[in-house]
Amino acid sequence: MTPGRRADARTPSPAEAAAHRLLELLATDAPAPELAAQPARARAGGASPHDVERIEETTELALTVRRVLDQHRRRETELAALFDTAGDLAGLRDLDAVLRAIVRRARTLLGSDVAYLTLHDPAAHDTFMRVTDGSVSAAFQQLRLGMGEGLGGLVAQTARPYASTDYRTDRRYRHTGTIDDGVAEEGLRGILGVPLRLGQEIIGVLFAADRTPREFTPDAIALLGSLADHAAVAIDSARRLEETRTALARLEAANATARAHGEALHQASDAHDRLSRLVLRGAGTDEVAAEIAALLGGGVALHDTDGTELARVGTAPVPPSVVGPDAAHGEGRAVHAHGVWTCAVLAGAEPLGSIVLTGRTDLPEADRRLFERAALVTAMLLLIRRSVAEAEDRVRGELLDDLLADPAGSAHRDGGSLALRARRLGVDLTRPHTIAVLDGETAQRPRLAAETARVARGLGGLAGTRHGHGVLLVPADRPGDLARALATDLTRIIGTPVTVGAAGPTTGPDHLAALHAEALRCLSALHALDRTGDGADIADLGFIGVLLGDRADVGAYVRRVLGPVLAYDAERGTELVRTLHAYYDHGASLSRAKDALHVHVNTVVQRLDRVAQLLGPDWNTPASALEIHLALRLHRLTPG
Repeated sequence: MTPGRRADARTPSPAEAAAHRLLELLATDAPAPELAAQPARARAGGASPHDVERIEETTELALTVRRVLDQHRRRETELAALFDTAGDLAGLRDLDAVLRAIVRRARTLLGSDVAYLTLHDPAAHDTFMRVTDGSVSAAFQQLRLGMGEGLGGLVAQTARPYASTDYRTDRRYRHTGTIDDGVAEEGLRGILGVPLRLGQEIIGVLFAADRTPREFTPDAIALLGSLADHAAVAIDSARRLEETRTALARLEAANATARAHGEALHQASDAHDRLSRLVLRGAGTDEVAAEIAALLGGGVALHDTDGTELARVGTAPVPPSVVGPDAAHGEGRAVHAHGVWTCAVLAGAEPLGSIVLTGRTDLPEADRRLFERAALVTAMLLLIRRSVAEAEDRVRGELLDDLLADPAGSAHRDGGSLALRARRLGVDLTRPHTIAVLDGETAQRPRLAAETARVARGLGGLAGTRHGHGVLLVPADRPGDLARALATDLTRIIGTPVTVGAAGPTTGPDHLAALHAEALRCLSALHALDRTGDGADIADLGFIGVLLGDRADVGAYVRRVLGPVLAYDAERGTELVRTLHAYYDHGASLSRAKDALHVHVNTVVQRLDRVAQLLGPDWNTPASALEIHLALRLHRLTPG
């Protein structure tokens, strides 16, 4: 055998055999205790001290290799976990889900009992507990940490990681009662906190904690810091995505609103055009009201300024109290009150009336705009009607001026021509007509003139202005009743006293000037008698009317004052009138009256009691006594 072969066949030394065995154990990833047991086995096998020493050195090197391999494997596992975490976080879109995933992964990677995350509150200048995993304490889950308070507050303030083996006894941190109570209730001892950093901004703190004291290694701190870096990016991405979603949702809502608004404007414009075409082709209030009712699907009523109904479609009459000026606030806006929608019809700031919509409890914005546009078109219709009416009123006023002109001062006055002009305007002077002269406060005279013209149109007469007073010529045969009704109605509408003097009736144009003069005297008498705001004719003024009237009807005056007494004497043959003559002729003395009549005083008393029953209990008041005494004298002078 050659020397080389003898060398190859040589039996390995114990140190060599142990080294070979250690390599085999490393190759099979045997646990560290098995590696560490090799020197003891060599001693037990009788190895020399020199070989045992070499085996111990080799074992130490093998254990070092084993620790390096474990560290690399752990780092590889941690990196794989971080990559998995980054991928998981990148796939999340909801901020709450991102935060929960971060805390759960931190607890898993560090093998801690609890993990939690706080976020910075810029408004309160502190951090608040946002998400926890493994926590059981409600107080702990609601903690807020001021800047510099506790371990987490210090991390948020300094932007550096901090760890405590046992926070309860660690005096490096500023303890507060609230934080210590929450930590004690959760039972935490070892705590690690790392900042959630986004550029230069600290947005929160990520924690891992155990319920027993724990020494956090640099590797653990670095691992949690790496996870925090990924988490900060994921939080920022989720926030930005959430902000983008919110902005998109708002944009979509704004687009939907804009589309709805545009559609509403288009519908309102189309409806406005339809209504405007109706007005421009001469449609009346009934047609316009019907079109508005069809567009809005309800009943419609139009009223003028004093609540008079102009048109009504699909609804019962609306009470005047509902359509008053307060219902629409005078602003041209639709207002819901008393179960109906009301909108003022305005020409600028001038009220022309109101439009009422019934049958619609709810009115969306589009329909409300349409309703308000309908009020604008109605205003245009009423303005056109008013312009036509004003033109007609001017023609009627000119005719009235000609009718009231003094016949003696008009050389070319032609009664037949005037009657013809009147018939063309729908005024038949062959019927009995009454003239009323109206007076109101100076500031209200334009309004009074407009209302007088409206009354004239309604009654088929003429209206105008002469000498600062309104004048009304209408078919009526009871001038006193007309004057009182006009004074009452116009005072209510205008809101200030309106005084009306009337005269008539008469037929034909020849006596109208004199009738106007008489009505004017009656008006003056009403003011002189302190009856402003009242209405009357000459007959209503008693003996003053007899004095003022140039066509005084004495017999009518006597009958009005003494009529019941005259009739009683005529029917029963009594002497009540003769008794009244004796009573007044002798200074209202019962004793002298009975002497003149040659009767007992009781007879005089009984006759006067009968007079009181016929003429009223106030027949002997000074004012009534004056009227009765005058009527008795006129009766004595009247033939028949």
